[in-house]
Amino acid sequence: MRKIIAAINMTLDGFCDHTAGIPDDEIHQHYADLLDNADVILYGRITYQLMQFWQKLLKNPSGEKSMDDFAMAIDRVPKIVFSHTLTNTEWDSAKLANRDIEEEVLELKQQSGKDILVGSRSLIIQLMKLNLIDEYQLCVHPVVAGSGLPLFEKITDRTILKFIKTKTFSGGAVTLYYEPTNGKTTNR
Repeated sequence: MRKIIAAINMTLDGFCDHTAGIPDDEIHQHYADLLDNADVILYGRITYQLMQFWQKLLKNPSGEKSMDDFAMAIDRVPKIVFSHTLTNTEWDSAKLANRDIEEEVLELKQQSGKDILVGSRSLIIQLMKLNLIDEYQLCVHPVVAGSGLPLFEKITDRTILKFIKTKTFSGGAVTLYYEPTNGKTTNR
């Protein structure tokens, strides 16, 4: 059974904003490696459209090795996009989901292969509510944004996580690795 990994960047005050983090060579390499160890990444429409930025770097490389390597890694990994409004993906390695997220993920999980990544805040929230995430990798950047979209918005159940490890980057970001203990309690 494959593992579902929720991997996302966030600020110290808990907001998910791709423009607020401090990506550097080391972080780009970390995520390129993560993508190379996955068979698929799941995106919602908004995050998917943001990630299409990397297609431009494939056509016109930046000259920065870590960014260009990440662009190649994100291009290689198959992507499944959950959207009610997109009619096509315009990216050869991406396809639109044709089932709801629970059905799609349960089938993917039963297949053999490498990890399944979840790279969208909205999908992380949905899968967390369905108790389908096997590991959280939260890359916390040393930035206080002050406002934005909180990662765990509209979560009504208390979820207990078990700490696995950390990975510290020279620029000050830290990835925190957790797995759920299935010790969910309802707070209603």
